Amino acid sequence: MYRKSLIISSLFLSAAFVAPLAITAYAAPQVSVRVYDRDHKDYHNWDDRESKSYDTFRGEHPKYNVTFGKTRRSQQRTYWNWRHEHPDHD
Repeated sequence: MYRKSLIISSLFLSAAFVAPLAITAYAAPQVSVRVYDRDHKDYHNWDDRESKSYDTFRGEHPKYNVTFGKTRRSQQRTYWNWRHEHPDHD
């Protein structure tokens, strides 16, 4: 009887230690890149949605043929102005 309760308590204790690890292992990834817009004084999370918006912007403005990180500050300002005029509609 004692051995049986020892095994059961060991299983519960093991589950208590493993459960938090399993939860954090399957957590959604956090946004890793935030870009600050100086003119509008706000941050933008650079994720798939922002990449898609930038691709749309590049389609309308062919001279912006590089990634956002390699553009000049004046070009980034142009993009943020365009972005604030074309918000996401969820």
